[in-house]
Amino acid sequence: MRNIMSEEIKQNVFADEIAREWLIGILKYQPVTVKFTKQDGTERVMNCTLYEGYIPVEQAPKGTARSKPTESLAVFDIEAKGWRSFRWDSIKEVKFTLGEQNHEEVYR
Repeated sequence: MRNIMSEEIKQNVFADEIAREWLIGILKYQPVTVKFTKQDGTERVMNCTLYEGYIPVEQAPKGTARSKPTESLAVFDIEAKGWRSFRWDSIKEVKFTLGEQNHEEVYR
């Protein structure tokens, strides 16, 4: 029997706009830990968000218009206190808390 969650499917989960909107929705309400592979091949773990309560006023996005995320997504790195981005196709793990439960999605 074929494993539905094959390596190829796991690595391309965020190729789907619905999956991208799902993650953006969580990021808008709380911090999310994202593990991804940087363009230089190194792995990075980033605690990030799009929730304005975590973003200093002077670094908050100006205006209301946002472009649709295509290849990458700009997020606020809570630890580095600045804007960073990751490519959708480089995501390996997503961790977040929902109520009192921690959730983790692994894409290896």
